[in-house]
Amino acid sequence: MTIRVMLVDDQALLRTGFRMVLAAQPDMEVVAEAGDGVQALEVLRSTQVDVILMDVRMPHLDGVEATRRICENGQKEDAPKVLILTTFDLDEYAFSALKAGASGFMLKDVPPAELLAAIRAVHSGDAVVAPSTTRRLLDRFTPMLPATGESARPELERLTEREREVLLLVAQGLSNGEIAARLVLSEATVKTHVGRILTKLSLRDRVQAVVLAYETGLVRAGGGAGA
Repeated sequence: MTIRVMLVDDQALLRTGFRMVLAAQPDMEVVAEAGDGVQALEVLRSTQVDVILMDVRMPHLDGVEATRRICENGQKEDAPKVLILTTFDLDEYAFSALKAGASGFMLKDVPPAELLAAIRAVHSGDAVVAPSTTRRLLDRFTPMLPATGESARPELERLTEREREVLLLVAQGLSNGEIAARLVLSEATVKTHVGRILTKLSLRDRVQAVVLAYETGLVRAGGGAGA
């Protein structure tokens, strides 16, 4: 299956560089480009896209608001997934984009191999992109937000004890393989648990699960389990 990618960045030179990297991949195709969020939303009306590489700081409509509008479709299977690219390692704009529904966060100077792996991961929904970077971003900014507490998300009560345990480990940045080793389960079983967690909590992917765990206090800043 070919992954249809859209590039959204106000710097044409950067789009050209990303397009050259992606064009060399047999499983990827750049199907659209846009210079800002307004253009991106317009293009999406007539173009099928799987993954969007989204800059955050752009004129007219920034990447955060564009991401929010794109992700409003929530659980729609054909809704594109957004991978945020930014210049700064700890960027409040990137954090806001994750809150708005982006599936991942990476730096613009990421090595090509990591960028390609990230696109594939976002497309599959199986892995958190750059878990250590995403977690540091959450550690930095979640203390600035009012904690909602678990009572604000009663659907957490639908999770079994094992699913809750898996969610905590996902929120701490562990991969399926690492969770399987920690809990002495098969990787396939862990993947099944993660899928059920996302379904029960109406989340699109693991990054949203991580954000939810921080917001509700299941995980504290620093990556540890909450009280």
